Amino acid sequence: MPEDPDSELVSRVRAGDEGAFAELAGKYQGSMLSIARGYVPSGAVAEEVVQEAWIGVLRGIGRFERRSSFRTWLFRILVNRAISAGVRERRSVPVDDMAPVVDASCFNAGGTWQVPPEAWADQVDDKVIAAKISARILSAIDELPLQQREVVTLRDVQGLSSGEVCAVLDISNANQRVLLHRGRSKLRQVIGSEFGRDR
Repeated sequence: MPEDPDSELVSRVRAGDEGAFAELAGKYQGSMLSIARGYVPSGAVAEEVVQEAWIGVLRGIGRFERRSSFRTWLFRILVNRAISAGVRERRSVPVDDMAPVVDASCFNAGGTWQVPPEAWADQVDDKVIAAKISARILSAIDELPLQQREVVTLRDVQGLSSGEVCAVLDISNANQRVLLHRGRSKLRQVIGSEFGRDR
């Protein structure tokens, strides 16, 4: 496992350094609110969930065994708190959610794109249009089914690896791949239908 970038801060928090805790909180607070907001009905509840997660970190930091990165451990605590705060949806892909979202002819026999989707952000000249596209993508992420939204947010917005997402959400790698593919496919459809950038 690569060295945890938060290792020094974690050691300092364990030693009682309040400044190190404030630094970790500042680093992750925004991401945590974004993740929690996907599970709960309001920003106020998301803030409570994040606060509870930090309390859990403080109580458990002495038992943190560093088998995963601090970020993965933190987000797992957060997701557990968010789930117990009100999310009761199932954690697996429903059988009726297995219909193709993107036309199969877009992929070759190996399952990769025949022609990859455009890198739209590099080709948008008008920053106003880019801002509209970005805002629409964020709202489209909010419209995804919960499990797809979780995976897309953690992978594409927060930048977690597939292994970290599996650990945070307690799902299999295969389930993570299906959810990510389906979520990204729905987002591509939004871009294609609303901004004429589909292939």
